[in-house]
Amino acid sequence: MEDDDSVTLGKRKVPENDTEVVVPKQQESASKRRSSSSSARTCVHEVAVPSGYTPTLDETIHGTLSNPVYNGKMAKTYPFNLDPFQQVSVACLERNESVLVSAHTSAGKTAVAEYAIAMGFREKQRVIYTSPLKALSNQKYRELSQEFSDVGLMTGDVTLSPNASCLIMTTEILRGMLYRGSEILKEVAWVIFDEIHYMRDRERGVVWEESIIFLPPAIKMVFLSATMSNATEFAEWICNLHKQPCHVVYTDFRPTPLQHYAFPMGGSGLYLVVDENDQFREDNFMKVQDSLAKQGDGNKGANSKPSGRIARGGTASGGSDIYKIVKMIMERKFEPVIIFSFSRRECEHHAMSMSKLDFNTQEEKDVVEQVFQNAILCLNEEDRNLPAIELMLPLLQRGIAVHHSGLLPIIKELVELLFQEGLVKALFATETFAMGLNMPAKTVVFTSFQKWDGDSHRYIGSGEYIQMSGRAGRRGKDERGICIIMIDAKVI
Repeated sequence: MEDDDSVTLGKRKVPENDTEVVVPKQQESASKRRSSSSSARTCVHEVAVPSGYTPTLDETIHGTLSNPVYNGKMAKTYPFNLDPFQQVSVACLERNESVLVSAHTSAGKTAVAEYAIAMGFREKQRVIYTSPLKALSNQKYRELSQEFSDVGLMTGDVTLSPNASCLIMTTEILRGMLYRGSEILKEVAWVIFDEIHYMRDRERGVVWEESIIFLPPAIKMVFLSATMSNATEFAEWICNLHKQPCHVVYTDFRPTPLQHYAFPMGGSGLYLVVDENDQFREDNFMKVQDSLAKQGDGNKGANSKPSGRIARGGTASGGSDIYKIVKMIMERKFEPVIIFSFSRRECEHHAMSMSKLDFNTQEEKDVVEQVFQNAILCLNEEDRNLPAIELMLPLLQRGIAVHHSGLLPIIKELVELLFQEGLVKALFATETFAMGLNMPAKTVVFTSFQKWDGDSHRYIGSGEYIQMSGRAGRRGKDERGICIIMIDAKVI
């Protein structure tokens, strides 16, 4: 082992677990994100290799382990030029080796998954695409059915074309197939794990771990994630587990740059604290501190309790703060907006506090009502009169909606459809809405930095923040995305 045990560009690392991590030189393209930005599209590639592994591929076609390229006939062509990270990922797939792709939301990870599916079709083999949510599985089924002819869906609720060459399913379904020793797995060449960072989930992470462990070594894997902080260690684990190379392809390219604003609780203005070039604006941050300090002094002078978060993550004036932010967003044409809260009750409470706001035209209201009435036809008469159903239509007609796991499936799908069609302008959601659903907005708002994790309230991690804030900014529609963070004195 080398004395310097850190992974550095251009240096080979040999860990103690008999796995080599080869890190080739960072690759860059000269094309820039936009003329006002100085950062180029970059791609970093690493590969974990089992000790004693000797590749047998033709280097003129496939390159080397440390510098994979592909000069053969593509299994799938695209109507656009692939970005550097996509080119490297495709080269890794053509080597028939597992790969972890880490890239920001909307950067183009789906193109890599589609290529793996196309390879399966080319070789007359089957491919499994797993996702953490039924809603995401349904969405992927709709998307991939437009791209490929033989696609099936298997969730706990629905089974469509179970003998298809490409099967979309939740990770729990895959684990069940592995437990049973399903015959389907004998025909599978690739398994795609979307949102692989779900392995960190305290309750469901074991599902991903067991699925990966029990997969036959002959099956290669594609892992997709927007937030994988320990990608190198993960690749080493896969390498040691299945005795096969595992590549890591990472890009920091974000198609739509983000601006991060702070909104002091009880205040009335937004402060840009991190600009679209990821530059920290210390002057504005100091203004936020001053604003919070003045509010604290004012509260003390009035002999009242200091401003702060209540037990469930809101504030004593949280409702009015949410109202002010949403109204400000609409006035500045920053819609559509997703307002993230970490409890279902908060989502519903905040949505109901918008009773004086109306964002839809009469024509849009009529469309919403028609879609709503058609959607609930599948419910029986008694269910149509449930409060959860009756209270939803007036909100939806005003362009306001709620999305969380406690809603009826038909209502969740309805909300997702209306949001995609631009008929919902303000969506109050829990973090599950950020997990893979391809439904970005122009603006994202955080009402709290704390969440209940089953044991205690804790601050959200950087990966969770990146995942949710990544919903801001629609590729091809917005010049930049906007993320607004509601903060109080306890955060500073």
